[in-house]
Amino acid sequence: MFISLWEFFYGHFFRFWMKWLLRQMTGKCELQRIFDTCVGAQRTHRIENSLTYSKNKVLQKATLVVQSEVDKCVEDIMKEKNINPEKDASFKICMKACLLQISGYKQLYLDVESVRKRPYDSDNLQHEKLLLKLWNLLMPTKKLKARISKQWADIGFQGDDPKTDFRGMGILGLINLVYFSENYTSEAHQILSRSNHPKLGYSYAIVGINLTEMAYSLLKSEALKFHLYNFVPGIPTMEHFHQFYCYLVYEFDKFWFEEKPESIMYFNMYREKFHEKIKGLLLDCNVSLTLKI
Repeated sequence: MFISLWEFFYGHFFRFWMKWLLRQMTGKCELQRIFDTCVGAQRTHRIENSLTYSKNKVLQKATLVVQSEVDKCVEDIMKEKNINPEKDASFKICMKACLLQISGYKQLYLDVESVRKRPYDSDNLQHEKLLLKLWNLLMPTKKLKARISKQWADIGFQGDDPKTDFRGMGILGLINLVYFSENYTSEAHQILSRSNHPKLGYSYAIVGINLTEMAYSLLKSEALKFHLYNFVPGIPTMEHFHQFYCYLVYEFDKFWFEEKPESIMYFNMYREKFHEKIKGLLLDCNVSLTLKI
């Protein structure tokens, strides 16, 4: 109750007068002061909050700007806040960088969501080629005898036809599996081998798709902002999403074997424990979760 009242009064009264007082004292607006005192993800995050909670319509709309209009948006902000480019030459550069990250994150979510919504289609030649590519990457010395085969269980699918396992994450799940296997082939072979452990084994492909869902949900909830704002100086792309997925795959395998679950039946419990661990790491404004081999 007290927190809610404080947020109300701060948002409607105290924040305005505090900003006004600081501007009189420093001769700079809130945006300029943020650039003077913050760097990295913390800077972009605070700029985003300042724009979001501003009562100025020009500033509010800046968080929704598309990438092609970022330059004009920066000019509009400078005009609205009476910022002289000669007196503050770095403002334009810093604001453009922040807006590209902010708009880029929103666009990345839309791009990921678009791929996720695309179901695996066995009549689509590109989808079929991608699936066979996954097999060849993971099992280079073993030939797949048929498209519908019990062999798929060797790389961790549940049934004879992997397409049924992609329902939740669509083609995104397959793209992630292939990306990891292609860019970290040695690590993928090692993890696949470990997933066949007699006591601590798990279904490699199914877990991989599950981790796609985890990466997607973290992106959707905006929990990946600090990570991406630190990791990507410009516009985050699908490539950066795939890289984060690779980090999850590698770290989950280590986590699973460190925890030593009694049975695969406890998977959901340990999966959630791992999820909470990652969410905790992502709360750090200096975080950058990258796969380091």
